[in-house]
Amino acid sequence: MVSIPFRPALAGFEPYGAPQLDVPVTLNVNENPYPPSPAMIADIAEAVAEAATNLNRYPDRDFLALREDLARYVAGEAGVALRPEQIWAANGSNEVMLHLLLAFAGPGRSVMSFAPTYSMYSEYARDTNSTWHELPRRADFSLDLDAIPADIAKIRPAVILLASPNNPTGTALREAELRTVLEAARGQGPEDAPGTDALVVVDEAYGEFRREGVPSAFELLSDYDNLAVSRTMSKAFGAAGLRLGYLGAARDVIDQLRIVRLPYHLSAITQAAARAALRHADSQLSQVAGLRRSRDSMVERLNSLGLATAPTDANFVMFGTFPDRHAIFAHLLRRGILIREVGPEGWLRVSVGTPEENDAFFSALEEAME
Repeated sequence: MVSIPFRPALAGFEPYGAPQLDVPVTLNVNENPYPPSPAMIADIAEAVAEAATNLNRYPDRDFLALREDLARYVAGEAGVALRPEQIWAANGSNEVMLHLLLAFAGPGRSVMSFAPTYSMYSEYARDTNSTWHELPRRADFSLDLDAIPADIAKIRPAVILLASPNNPTGTALREAELRTVLEAARGQGPEDAPGTDALVVVDEAYGEFRREGVPSAFELLSDYDNLAVSRTMSKAFGAAGLRLGYLGAARDVIDQLRIVRLPYHLSAITQAAARAALRHADSQLSQVAGLRRSRDSMVERLNSLGLATAPTDANFVMFGTFPDRHAIFAHLLRRGILIREVGPEGWLRVSVGTPEENDAFFSALEEAME
């Protein structure tokens, strides 16, 4: 038998991934339940066909036209004007996050976040050989703002990862909370870089679904050079299969990401398809408004069943609590409905689906609760 040098840090781990099962109703991975519009599909097809005529050439490695389009979109959706040089993009927000940790974390440096939160964060830290610190949230899933300054001063993280809205809870951060973390991060960067600020990364994968009056962290970029805000086209644009995530930050941050990215990491096909999709931002955001209403209706209906729900600004709802949540999950699965068994013990998470999918979910849930 040939022996090969596996990394000890990867021993015993399984690849990340939610179940992909062939069932009639899939409400487990927070996808947009609606496919792109016929107009958006036609626009993407035309743009990809044009890009294909030059596939013998490498794509624009700095994807300047796409960054201009993304800056224009952020200005319209979040009301914040950014220069294209302040925008980054990669193959999903997952790769954006990995770029951030490759550039700013690594051996001898720490990454911190607050549990429960997105399970991939710890894997980004593991894969970049960074030290991972996960601190608890309060019982209502908010941040313990009184403890955070001392925690940051003790850990001295290179990077602080915050999801807003948070996954799996749906909890959004208010401006005062964001400013508390950002101020506490000043001068508390890693010990091998004394006097620096910890980089605060706000992951807004579900940002477009936030309720009225809830700010985007993009609004704070002009006040803090140690802030980076990540988004994705997977959710609001109904383009999970496109794999396009992006980031807004100070140019100094973006320049570091350019160093660690792989050559030509965004294909010409991806760039063309993303730019075509962005041309349909208005219609997609109109659809998002309908999904927000459906989410709020789901919350009301779950509450009417005597269930607790975590306040959510995302396109999913975490609900519970159940003495045996797996029994509920398994019953729904037998009925052809896949949700997510994730988060604190006793809780389950369901994505917002079409009206028909939502009705099927509630029918099976009520049956399970009997």
